[in-house]
Amino acid sequence: CQLDGHTATVRSVYVTPDGKHIVSGSWDTTVRMWSLDLGKQICQTDGHSSKVSSVCISPDGKHIIS
Repeated sequence: CQLDGHTATVRSVYVTPDGKHIVSGSWDTTVRMWSLDLGKQICQTDGHSSKVSSVCISPDGKHIIS
């Protein structure tokens, strides 16, 4: 499966605790969430002013840290 969306190097990928989603952080300054069931992006944040080097998800799956 290929997940198209980021326009620069992806530096971090994290799977949600329920195993249903992936969160990725990229040097294109975005954090994106992907549905593994659908095989596509379901949301994106554009709040970073520089490269995103790391992403993490809280144990309850409610918060993304980047």
